[in-house]
Amino acid sequence: MKTVLLAPLDPVHDNAIKLIQRRLAEAGYEAISMPPGTTPEEVVQKALVHNADTILVSRTLGYKVGEILSQLVDLAEAAGVRDQTRLGVGGMAITKEIGTELGFDGCFVGELKMEEVIAFIENRASISTDGADSPNLRKKPDITGGYTYEFFDPVIEKLLDQISTQAIDWVGTKTTDGIERAKIRTAMLENEGSASEREKLLEQYLRYCDADIQAFYRSRHLPSGVRWLEQSEIDGVSNLFNTSHENFGSLRHVGSKPLFFSQYGTGCPVMDVLHIKVAEAWGIDGVFHFDPSWNAQREGLLEGYLTHEHDGTIITLENLKFIHHFLEPYTLWNVRGHRGLNTPETQVLGHAAGADLFKINIPYGSTGGGTDPARLTVDGIYSLMLASQYGIPFDIPGNDELSGVPPYKTFAGILIMMALGLKLGARPIPKPLLCYSPYMTIYGRMDDNMIDMNLAKLAVWRDIVDTPLWPGEPVGFMTHTPDRVQSALQTSLHATLASTMGADAVTIASSDEAYSKGPISVQARVDTLRAVKDQLRFQGSVKATLSPEAELIKEEIHEKITETLQAVAERGDFVASIYEGLLGSKEDGLYPGRVGAGTVRG
Repeated sequence: MKTVLLAPLDPVHDNAIKLIQRRLAEAGYEAISMPPGTTPEEVVQKALVHNADTILVSRTLGYKVGEILSQLVDLAEAAGVRDQTRLGVGGMAITKEIGTELGFDGCFVGELKMEEVIAFIENRASISTDGADSPNLRKKPDITGGYTYEFFDPVIEKLLDQISTQAIDWVGTKTTDGIERAKIRTAMLENEGSASEREKLLEQYLRYCDADIQAFYRSRHLPSGVRWLEQSEIDGVSNLFNTSHENFGSLRHVGSKPLFFSQYGTGCPVMDVLHIKVAEAWGIDGVFHFDPSWNAQREGLLEGYLTHEHDGTIITLENLKFIHHFLEPYTLWNVRGHRGLNTPETQVLGHAAGADLFKINIPYGSTGGGTDPARLTVDGIYSLMLASQYGIPFDIPGNDELSGVPPYKTFAGILIMMALGLKLGARPIPKPLLCYSPYMTIYGRMDDNMIDMNLAKLAVWRDIVDTPLWPGEPVGFMTHTPDRVQSALQTSLHATLASTMGADAVTIASSDEAYSKGPISVQARVDTLRAVKDQLRFQGSVKATLSPEAELIKEEIHEKITETLQAVAERGDFVASIYEGLLGSKEDGLYPGRVGAGTVRG
């Protein structure tokens, strides 16, 4: 057992020393603390008596800080203490420059991180005074790990088997231009080294593209509002971030869940990297790529380093690889493809660029997402096959609630997507949305509070299936106002509510995301991240229990999910069920998409 000597070199301030002493004792160390006002001479004498392995001193007051600390270092060296004892310093008055100049072995600045203190004591990682990076303590998690996807409701399980089997059988050998492009894109990636083969494949690819995409490849004509990134812009980001840095912390106060995600999609990959790095520095665990709406409405994708003047960042292999290059090793990366005419090819490019997660939801993408149900069903099932082939989990956003769909219809659609994915060998992650939706406002379901309904929406999943849960997208939707403080508070309340229910991940918005009339600001991202971190600290390991009212709501949702699935199964046609509103009707505020209508072949 190592001995650690703790000494506050201040006349009154020793709170941090007491905290460290308790934490070290809990970790199995002999931690000896000295009283405030301890002198450098007394520290060295005590170290000699107890044969200390490590000395940690703190200094809060700024006057004479250099003189006092240098005296300690000199006395320790003269007494031979430095030969066997590591010397560390921290406190409000300390900077890394002071630690380096005075010759301390370690310098602790900013928020206290006990894992760094212990690593310093054990000499496992050098908490250096020059800002050099120490070994990464965070690991990239598997959100689906430990879940069996066992269904607890045999009625729902049987209905899902019937619906998913019919949908897969209906697709059969059907194809679309999107699927053909995905196949050709795969071949292009496999033949990157052959210019002649690429040209041949590109000509095949363009047969399945819209005229403006063809014009881009043949004459380099850029769509409106799009420009090439300058090499100086690309190099500028590399020069800024291809350097070591201190370890980034976590938003969580206790435990390893939930993981926290935010979306990016400023339109510019350079700006995206800046936003991502700020979010990572504040503790985000994952990010997902948000593409422009027109990207989903055209047949074909562009290529190269491209930026444009509207929200959503253009999907190209170059843009994706550029962004992925700057992610921390532990940051999970989701490339969205749950809607639009390029869903299968998005999976191909996402996989080639290093994506950890996909996003696929046929019922939402073919209604709220604007794509024709038949087209997206064919493309979506092919995309699920790709997700299975690549071994990449896919999440299923429940954002059709934002159009006014009641949660039980949304959840029925998510469950169908789960069944389709599982049948095809993929790993699904349902994403029930915690929001103040039109359905809630019209029918007064949250007039008293926003807790009961949201807890019930999470708890019902635990009664149906053993699955990871990822509330999004983002939580708190439609509770936010242009007031950044209010917006950040609402996000933090919803995020921590999900945490009390054992959610595996949560998607959070910046405080200006819902009402931004222009680019989302970095400051607004920090608003929310800081609010969530503080709310998690306030909450700790407290878990929620459902009130009697929440229990009733949960049972109601469960019953109506079953009724909805029964209606779809009785209809015997998954695609027709979407067209006819069984998973969200015109009365609810949801309409079948039109983009890509009539393009399914076979």
